[in-house]
Amino acid sequence: MSYSEKEALKQNPEASSWPKFSGTGEYDHMKLIHYIYGLFIDVPSIPDYWITAILNTASKGNASIWYTEMKAIHGRRNWPLWKSQIIQKYSNCPWIWQKTMSFDNDKYTVDKDPYEWCLRKSKRLKAIDPQMNIQVRNHKLLTQLPGDLEHAIKFRCNQNCTLDDIANTLQDIRKRTNIGKFTPF
Repeated sequence: MSYSEKEALKQNPEASSWPKFSGTGEYDHMKLIHYIYGLFIDVPSIPDYWITAILNTASKGNASIWYTEMKAIHGRRNWPLWKSQIIQKYSNCPWIWQKTMSFDNDKYTVDKDPYEWCLRKSKRLKAIDPQMNIQVRNHKLLTQLPGDLEHAIKFRCNQNCTLDDIANTLQDIRKRTNIGKFTPF
């Protein structure tokens, strides 16, 4: 490991400040995986043993018990194995089904903050299908809006727009027009 990589490792937060992984939070296992992925981007030659050693500290409650049992079975293994085991255990069918139901039931209404709503919906879509492309994500998001709002946003945003574009447009429409504010009799 080069000097600059060692310095980058020193600048990373202490293990105690890593996202905690309990196995019971809505997305805590994905938060941990994305955090570790970010470490690999910042320090490509980070040793696997360093990451897996910190899993002891990051794991809490049920996840800690599960990790201890899995470590007894698998021994000292690399991060890709642990990542796949975490996903297999905690991104299982019931979890994905729950995210799908949460996504389907969370329709937009004018009393909801557009930014929070878009972010929440996007997280659920990413949980359901991590490989989903932007066009499909945007289509699924827009179908959760009342028809007049969906049409207004489709008219203002292209199919490759960012999540911020959708939220900003939704906020603008909500503030400047009556679209979506009234329900038909």
